[in-house]
Amino acid sequence: MSLADDLKNLDPNNPGLWPLPVQIAAFAVVFILILFGGYKLDISKQLEEITKLESKEQELKNTYETKQKKVANLDKLKEQMKEMEQSFGDMLRQLPNRTEVDALIVDISQEGLSAGLEFDLFKPGGEQPSEFYAELPINISVKGEYHQLGEFVSGIAALPRIVTIHNITISKSGDRLSMSAIAKTYRALDEEG
Repeated sequence: MSLADDLKNLDPNNPGLWPLPVQIAAFAVVFILILFGGYKLDISKQLEEITKLESKEQELKNTYETKQKKVANLDKLKEQMKEMEQSFGDMLRQLPNRTEVDALIVDISQEGLSAGLEFDLFKPGGEQPSEFYAELPINISVKGEYHQLGEFVSGIAALPRIVTIHNITISKSGDRLSMSAIAKTYRALDEEG
């Protein structure tokens, strides 16, 4: 008998009587169909779920690493914050309050006199409020030698309160120099005194 005749005479209700090569081939086909069906119905969905979970795991790892770095630097950041608050407090203490402004104006004029300068103009201007502080400008015009002008500016810089010099103009006036400038001091707005 030939293989074609064997296949025609197969009884589908009794596969145990089939020839061995046909049984092996039928078993292989059924096994492959079961594997393919299992993959399509169950494993492929699980693989998709695993891919999603791996992506979420990577996101969570990245978030964790970012937060871990922040936590690792938290003590340093707190220390920096304390230093900044202390530095800000020190700077605020360098700003004169209302009662100290008059004394500061006297100190500025005393610096000029002690440097040996001759004042042509010393005119405090009106207070100019800003968001957190008020600016107090003083128009100054003095005459003197080069080193006297330098001593005056250095003396102002050494005052215990913050004073800045703006719009400096120096010109020759005979055998002396003339300097005009605006000295500005600042006052914190949230203080009462």
